[in-house]
Amino acid sequence: MNLDDYRALFLVVTLGLALIVASPLFGVIVPFGGGSERFSEFWLLGPSHMAEGYPFNVTAGEEYRVFVGVGNHMGGSEYYMVSVKFRNSSQSLPDITGSEPSSLPTLYEYRFFVGDGEVWEMPVTFGFEDVVVEGDFLVVGDVTVDGVVFPVDVSAVGDVERGGCFFQLFFELWRYDVMSESFRFDDRFVGLWLNMTGS
Repeated sequence: MNLDDYRALFLVVTLGLALIVASPLFGVIVPFGGGSERFSEFWLLGPSHMAEGYPFNVTAGEEYRVFVGVGNHMGGSEYYMVSVKFRNSSQSLPDITGSEPSSLPTLYEYRFFVGDGEVWEMPVTFGFEDVVVEGDFLVVGDVTVDGVVFPVDVSAVGDVERGGCFFQLFFELWRYDVMSESFRFDDRFVGLWLNMTGS
C-alpha cells in the first residue's frame, strides 16, 4: 500500500468513527418518524384513590371526595386547565368528536404545569346546598367545590324507571395553545352520575 492508500483508509475510518460517536445526537437534532403517539391522560378516582367506590347516592349538606388526575405524554411540558361543571341529564356534555366543550359555565378550575412523562393529581371535595324537593321535582341551588359555593339553580324530574333524580358533576381537560395564546378543549372529560336527595 502506498501513502495515498493509507490516507484514504485513515479518512474512511475517521469518518466512520465520527458518525458512530455523533449518532446519538442525530436523534435529538433530526426528528425520525415512528415516534410514540403524543397524548394527555385524564382520569377520575374514587375517595379511596381507586377506580371504585365513586359517590353516587348523594345528599344535601354532605361532603364527598374524588381524585382527578392528568398524565402528560406530549413530548414537552404542558400547561393544563381542568374545568369543573354541573348538569342535569338534558343539559349539554362536551362533544369530543367535534372538539367542543360543554356550553355550561365553569364552576371551578385548576391550572397547572406538567412535565413530559409526569402526572398531576388533586383531591376534589364537593357538596350540595339549598336543595329543594317538591314531589318528584328536585332543584339544586348551590354546588360547593373545595369549599367555594357556586349558585347553579339546576333542576331535574325524578326518573321513575331508575328511581331517582340524576345530575352529573364532570371535569373537562383543557391545554394551553401557544399559537392562539389561550386554552383549548383537549377532547377529554370525565364525570360522576349522582342520584340526589334533599336530606
